[in-house]
Amino acid sequence: MKGIIIYKSKYGATKKYAEWLSEETGFPCVDVSKADDRQVKACDVIIFGGGIYASGIAGLSFLKKNIDCLTGKKTAVFCCGASPYDEKTFREIIDHNMKGSLSGIPCFYCRGAWDMTAMSFKDRTLCSMLKKAVSKKSPDEYEIWEKALMAAGDDKCDWTDKKYLKPIIEFINQ
Repeated sequence: MKGIIIYKSKYGATKKYAEWLSEETGFPCVDVSKADDRQVKACDVIIFGGGIYASGIAGLSFLKKNIDCLTGKKTAVFCCGASPYDEKTFREIIDHNMKGSLSGIPCFYCRGAWDMTAMSFKDRTLCSMLKKAVSKKSPDEYEIWEKALMAAGDDKCDWTDKKYLKPIIEFINQ
C-alpha cells in the first residue's frame, strides 16, 4: 500500500502530527505547498492535515482542487485545533469544511498547541480581540473552546499527543 501525508501547518502542530504519522506508516509527509497531483495519483492512501483557523481547515483547497485524483483512493483528513475535543464543535467544523465534493471523507481531530509569541501580528491581534470579547461573558456561559482560550491566555501550551493518531492509523489499516 502506497500512501502520502499532505499537510498545511502554520505554527507547527499539524506538521508534528504529519511527521509522527509518517513514522508510524512509512508514508512520506509533504507540505501542501510542495505537493502536486502526480504524487496523489501515485498513491492508494491520501491523508491530509491542516490547522483550524476561524472554523476553516487550512490548505483544504488542495483536496478540492485535486478531487478527481481521489476517486477510488482511501482518503482522510485530520485537523488540529487548540481546543479540547468537543463533539458538537467538531461536527460544526466538519459541516463547514467537508461539504460538496469533500462530503463523506472521514475527518479526525488532533489537539494542537497555543503560543501567542509565535503567532503573526494579525493572528495575535485577532486572538487578543477574541479573548477580550469572551472575557465579557460569565465563565459559566463559556463554550468549551472559550474555556480553552481563556485558560491558555498568553501562556505557551502544547497539547499534541500521539494518542490522537490512533483512529487515523486504524482507518488506514481497515
